[in-house]
Amino acid sequence: MHKNDAILDTLRMLQEEKLDVRTATLGISLEDCSSPNPDQLAEKIHQKIVTTAGDLVRSINTVERQFGIPVVNKRIAVSPIAMVASGHSEANLVRAAKAMDQAAADVGVDLIGGFSANMQKATSQSAQRLLNCLPEALVVTDRVCSALQVATSRAGINMDAVNHCARTIHAIAHADADNQGFAAAKLVVFANLPEDNPFMAGASHGTGEGDAVINIGVSGPGVVKRAIERLIENDQPAANNTLSLIDLAEEIKITAFRITRVGELIGRELADLMGIRFGIVDLSLAPTPAVGDSVGEILQAMGILNIGAPGSTAAVAMLNDAVKKGGAFASSSVGGLSGAFIPVMEDSTLAQAVADGHLCAEKLEAMTSVCSVGLDMLPVPGDTSTTTLAGMIADEMAIGVTNNKTTATRIIPVPGKQVGDSVRFGGLFGASQVMAVRSSHDDDRFCLFGGRIPAPLHSLKN
Repeated sequence: MHKNDAILDTLRMLQEEKLDVRTATLGISLEDCSSPNPDQLAEKIHQKIVTTAGDLVRSINTVERQFGIPVVNKRIAVSPIAMVASGHSEANLVRAAKAMDQAAADVGVDLIGGFSANMQKATSQSAQRLLNCLPEALVVTDRVCSALQVATSRAGINMDAVNHCARTIHAIAHADADNQGFAAAKLVVFANLPEDNPFMAGASHGTGEGDAVINIGVSGPGVVKRAIERLIENDQPAANNTLSLIDLAEEIKITAFRITRVGELIGRELADLMGIRFGIVDLSLAPTPAVGDSVGEILQAMGILNIGAPGSTAAVAMLNDAVKKGGAFASSSVGGLSGAFIPVMEDSTLAQAVADGHLCAEKLEAMTSVCSVGLDMLPVPGDTSTTTLAGMIADEMAIGVTNNKTTATRIIPVPGKQVGDSVRFGGLFGASQVMAVRSSHDDDRFCLFGGRIPAPLHSLKN
């Protein structure tokens, strides 16, 4: 009977509560594509991606039909291009980005990540050139995404890289002013970036990942919300059966277990069909702008009616922990980020909380200390100074480094927009009002000192 109940619960998750596989991401190593000749480099990159991912979309469609479970996004992640194209000029790096973009279009995927660099301790010449070319590379391509690692708990925070990232973000947004700075939404700055993250824009194929791997991102905010609502609806105070937060956490954990099982099933079937190794299931509650598919709505179901009010950080912490516990029990292949995302523009409830004045940037930062990522899809005024942007990035990196967790920023300075103005990117990228940020003083020097913020004491684990 318990087995039948589990089957019925899974069917309900699919039919009524928007359960889906949020992304199937094929990781591809480009380490064998290096060449001193720029034409050969671009051709090798294009050929390797098209050859490896040629059957990806067809295979995903086959698995969708087999199980009746939609796969919302089909994506590719490649080795960090700063490593693959080491020694090349900025112009040649842009050519590599165009080759990636064309290959992604040829195989029919939505996005391709990996136009990336790691510079947590120092910035190599190759990483520096990649940073310099990002304003052009992300504007002239449609599908290419970039992840920049500037901090780890082991190395500390590379403040020179943080400052350069702030200038780069500002330049990208204003180079794409005709599209409200949308190109900046394709860049994420990370602390403790996992090598197997399937979610964009932060995905890249880690150097320890082998030649090719299928990583799955499963998301079910609507499923978790309805599970909590049903639990509350069935509560019977008259029978002395009043719910506690332990009960809510347990229900979230059980639901996460079921969602993870579905994700691993889809991932392993897809990997077998393509003859590629299966990697991980990333159980991250990643929202979309659609009503009923919101992490904010989960928090409201948990009793935080105005997102950003006192108690919001504690609610996110409990949600994130319960999701991880349920997923870890369901599979030995849980990886990536696996928790709860709170991207402002991509979550209609969070965007409404901003519009209503309940959620401010400072409270959002506090909530990121216990969620899966960080200041994600955050629209700020276009005239926000690079010093302020650097401070926001540094604060988020400090949270990640000190707490030994992944944190990130995806900040969009929207050209020509001020606090309260609306910005809309459409699709999964969503919409929101531009958020107010506390601006740095013109004479603030902390970030401008540069150098490196040393790693915390707990990094000395040997």
